Amino acid sequence: EAREAVRAAHGAGAAWSRLPAKERSVRLRRWYELMMENKEELARIVTAENGKPLKEAQGEILYSASFLEWFAEEARRVYGDVIPASSTDRRILVLKQPVGVAAVITPWNFPSAMITRKVGAALAAGCTVVVKPAEDTPLSALALGELANQAGIPAGVYNVVPCSRQQAPAVGEVLCTDPLVAKISFTGSTATGKILLKHAAGTVKRVSMELGGHAPFIVFDSADVDRAVTGALASKYRNSGQTCVCTNRFLVQKGIHDQFVEKFAKAIERELHVGSGFDAKTTQGPLINEKAVEKVERQIEDAVSQGACVVTGGKRHSLGKNFFEPTLLSNVTTKMLCTQEETFGPLAPVLKFETEAEALAIANAASVGLAGYFYSRDPAQIWRVAEQLEVGMVGVNEGIISAVESPFGGVKQSGLGREGSKYGIDEYLEIKYVCLGGL
Repeated sequence: EAREAVRAAHGAGAAWSRLPAKERSVRLRRWYELMMENKEELARIVTAENGKPLKEAQGEILYSASFLEWFAEEARRVYGDVIPASSTDRRILVLKQPVGVAAVITPWNFPSAMITRKVGAALAAGCTVVVKPAEDTPLSALALGELANQAGIPAGVYNVVPCSRQQAPAVGEVLCTDPLVAKISFTGSTATGKILLKHAAGTVKRVSMELGGHAPFIVFDSADVDRAVTGALASKYRNSGQTCVCTNRFLVQKGIHDQFVEKFAKAIERELHVGSGFDAKTTQGPLINEKAVEKVERQIEDAVSQGACVVTGGKRHSLGKNFFEPTLLSNVTTKMLCTQEETFGPLAPVLKFETEAEALAIANAASVGLAGYFYSRDPAQIWRVAEQLEVGMVGVNEGIISAVESPFGGVKQSGLGREGSKYGIDEYLEIKYVCLGGL
């Protein structure tokens, strides 16, 4: 079925790429409008699939639709160049053309937005796509397919191949090795990304990858502590800590450490409510599966065994096996698992540091670099730290940084390429040089 989908995409590619950019734009815009008209139903699908609170799911659908709106507009702005030649009888032209069939492999934590961020750019560029959604969340991808049909996106341009967890490696290998696929776009773990890169190397495919993160959140003595606590709450506990850019470790300077921990604990206990995603007062839904819960438990057990203190939370919630209490740990060190690996759960470990140089050394010791955050009111420090943090995205006095206009992506082992923004469409375009001679 994956191979059939690739052939369908390849067969539809020539006609779609030849459509005037304005016509592709009109269809993408209509797809966006249909998402907005059906936003409540789409949000309910997201909550039913992955458990996130309905309010967050509604926010995801608005974010998801915004990529179709953005790239509908960018479709008409794929500009080439005329470069001055060194001889009078030549002209140098640069054309930008679609790469061809793009295979899109997406995660379960943002089952709608991670599709449109990739597919919007691909279709705007004139590519066709095969989407393999996460095995936990196929319905969002299929719902988007239904709306794409209604929007007039031709058959074969947007294809969905849901599959079981058992079949996922085989389907991924097919998409990465099929010679008709020109481009792979993947969001997921660094470990899986490395496997896909190996598969894609055999046919030298274009690849963009948004992989794992390990985001530091640094609070300097000069910070507004109350604002830092608000940002920490949003950055850490959105989607129950199951986002690739959510904070994984908090580094708090000695002078305000105790104050920050105390206020953060009170905010967690006051603001966060565990429950069903369909309950209006819920801010923390279940984790995606029991394996995710076990990882959080393992990290807490490891930290406590090495001297960390549980300030609040620390165990499974009484609601059921996949629900976990929002947890705050203090007295954490860099030797603990929770500061060495991505958690993907509602666990906030706090480390105390003394100097700016020490905080940067701890933050930059990771092999990945997706997002990073810090709070400071010192202008010179803001410039220094923003430039020296080894991440692709920096939030300065902000805990939520994702936006359709902004380039999303990481450095080191957090991936390759950028999504969203004016740069996102470049991932689906080839540059062709044309030399006109004999003039």
